[in-house]
Formats: sequence, C-alpha cells, structure tokens
Amino acid sequence: MADFPFSLGCNGRGLMHTSVLPLDDQFRLLRDSGVFDHFDRIPQPGQEREYVEASNRFGVPLTTGLWTYRVGKDEALVRHNLEWAAKAGARCHNLMISTHHADGHVVTDDEVVEFYLRAYETGESLGITISAEVHIYMFTEDFRRITPVAEKVRARGVPFNFVLDHSHVLLKIESPEEQDASGIREDVEAGRLILDPYDRGNVIDEWIGQDMVVWLQVRPVSPNGPKNTAMLGPGGRWGRACQYPFVRPAAGEWNHFWHAYRVEPCKHVVRRMFEHHKATPSSPLRWLTTDMIDMPDYGGGVGYSLFDQNVAIAEWLRNLWNDVGASDTGPAPGRERIGGRRTAP
Repeated sequence: MADFPFSLGCNGRGLMHTSVLPLDDQFRLLRDSGVFDHFDRIPQPGQEREYVEASNRFGVPLTTGLWTYRVGKDEALVRHNLEWAAKAGARCHNLMISTHHADGHVVTDDEVVEFYLRAYETGESLGITISAEVHIYMFTEDFRRITPVAEKVRARGVPFNFVLDHSHVLLKIESPEEQDASGIREDVEAGRLILDPYDRGNVIDEWIGQDMVVWLQVRPVSPNGPKNTAMLGPGGRWGRACQYPFVRPAAGEWNHFWHAYRVEPCKHVVRRMFEHHKATPSSPLRWLTTDMIDMPDYGGGVGYSLFDQNVAIAEWLRNLWNDVGASDTGPAPGRERIGGRRTAP
C-alpha cells in the first residue's frame, strides 16, 4: 500500500458525537481513532494554554487551524493567534477574511492582498504557512474574486496558498437562493461562471489548475441540498445547506432522506485533487482535513455522530489515495479501521 503523503486532521468542531466534549476527551477521541494525524484548530481564545498543554500531553499537534478576520480591525490578532498556534505544532494557518471591512464597506482586492501579505510575513517568521479559503460569509464567497486576488499576491513575489473547501461551491449548484447570496447568479445562468465540477471550465478545476491548493477540506454537500432543519441559524432561519452526511445516518438521526448519489460530487472533487497531485510534482498540497461540524449552517443539532462521519471520510480518503484513477462507484468503505497511525510530513 502506497504511503499517504498528507497530514490528515479532523476539525475541532467535529470531535464529538452529538454534544461538545471536554478538551481532553476531544484529543483522546482523535488520537485513539487511528486514522488522524492532527487536530485541526488553533488554541481557542481564553484557552490557549489548555490547548497547548493538551496537545503536548496527548502527542497530537494542532497542525492546521483557522480564524475569521476583519480587515481594519484584526491585523494584530493574526500575530497573537500564530504565536499560540506555533506552540501547539502549527504548520498552516487559514485566513478567513470577512466580506466587510471594519468600517462596513466591502473589502477591496487590494485590501485583501495587503492583509494576506502582512500575515504571510508573520507566518514566515514563525514557520507557519499562511493560506486563504473559499467560504461563505467571506470575500471568497464571490468566487470570481479568488483568481484576481491570487494573481495580485503572486505579482508581489509571494505564493497565494489556497484552502479548497469545495462544499461552499457545491451547495450553490442549482440553488438560485445561494447564488444570489454572493451575487453570482447572473454569471452562472449566462455560463460565464461554471460551478458543476463535472463540466469543462468549472471554477474548481480553475483553482486546482493554478497549482495553489495547500490544504483540502472535505465536507460533503449536496447541490441544492436540504437545509439544516435541526438548528436555527442567524435571523431565526434554518441553517444553510453546508453539510450532507457522508454515510447514511441511522433511522431518526436526521430530518431528511439520505441519497448516496448526493455525496458523489464531493468525491469527484477529491479524486480530481488527488489526480492533480499525483501528476504534478510541484503540487503544494500538504494537508487534508475532515470537516463534519456542529454549527447551524452545518450539522448543529443533528442526531448522527459527527465524529463517526469524520472517521468514515478519513478512511475513504486513505483508501482512495491508493486507488486514484480506478473506478470508484461503490459506497464508502466499511467501519473497519486502517491499521496503525500514520505519520505524514
């Protein structure tokens, strides 16, 4: 069996079954699963020391992590977060840059570039790779902005390190409501912006083709899938459709009927990413995470185990890497553990 070349982590908000666990139990759950290499989270505000101590105690690094930043307000927060993350073994930090500046205007590309470059310089001093993610509520929710920002960063002699969370693209397929949320509906309907990952010229392939993806986040989403009717989100609305179970929930664990085919677009993108990495010696992909989490727009309030879903994804990822390019039409792998904890760079 070929070596798995990535460090595989689990998002900290998914280190639970249906309710939040004490911190030590989260680390123990991840360590004892036998399928993960790292904890995906930064030391949380007010608990920084507890996270670092738990990381050392359990021998589980917080290799990847993220935080949401507002330009014009949070420039100093980047260094604070990175310094604590470095103490917990961080290798990559994901900037989630809000759509709006601290003074209320929509951030410009140039403002994003400057924020990224300052964070990049700080990260370099601490040995941490700085990256930026496609994500709802962030400037990147307008997918048309990502390549222009990447090009401006690269023009300054700095790599644009990208975090591909394809779920935030897939949920907008066949959903005028979701397309309107980021102002892309007109371009989608006119064919100027292609969301379908199976269609030639789609935006995910565009990003993969730029050879800038350093971190792949894996959370299934169904195109125009069901909203999370287990928990209300902001404004008293149901959570957005940002999560779909990877394997079938048991009876009574979910408010919707589960269809295996709805998970296939997510699997297709992962295969494309793996194929690119295997065929491209310069590919910077180093980190993978599973991201079945508990927030209202995701899986908050659901009855299925978030961690069991994350483990199922992790097992599938490890198996897929060894079989990339082969037919993969069957269901997700069974519940048997992959032997032994693996170490990735």
